[in-house]
Amino acid sequence: MIAIIYSKLYASLLSTFYRERLPAIFFKFQFRNVEYSSGRNKTFLCYVIETQGKESVTSRGYLEDEHAAAHAEIAFFNTILPKCESSLRYNVTWYVSSSPCVTCADRITETLKKNKNLRLTIMVGRLFMWEEPEMQAALKKMKSAGCKLRIMKPQDFEYVWQNFVEQEEGEEAKAFVPWEDIQENFQYYEEKLAEILH
Repeated sequence: MIAIIYSKLYASLLSTFYRERLPAIFFKFQFRNVEYSSGRNKTFLCYVIETQGKESVTSRGYLEDEHAAAHAEIAFFNTILPKCESSLRYNVTWYVSSSPCVTCADRITETLKKNKNLRLTIMVGRLFMWEEPEMQAALKKMKSAGCKLRIMKPQDFEYVWQNFVEQEEGEEAKAFVPWEDIQENFQYYEEKLAEILH
């Protein structure tokens, strides 16, 4: 019973403090799945948490490195989901501008190993330093800890646009307009990720 009350209160707090949406200009620049990410040195993390107990609760929001005073992935576990109640199940999906660095990947791996009731799917726009052996090893550890790591498809970018990006006030919601090489870049990164995780 306490877990249900805690879960409802927590979802209410989340919706109060993390309801803001990502500015469209940041989304268009930071999430763009380019091969060379010059100038894209911040991580934007949009999340959906489905907490399942006697009642199900869904919460969503976004974090960025600058607001969090830490990498967005670590900030998520420190502030958004600092503790997993053993009586509840958590299905968490992240839509992230780029894959985690080694330190964040290690924290994700540790958190998943400690919390068997946590399922994490990470959808990434592009791979961060994927050619580095240390980075590849960290991504493999995440996979073996149960993390589902995927490259964002064009429809995933559209989902983020519709659910996490702010629209101009007073204007009708604008449709997502894919950039020219979105499909080719998705296929490029999907192939690289498959090679790493094989």
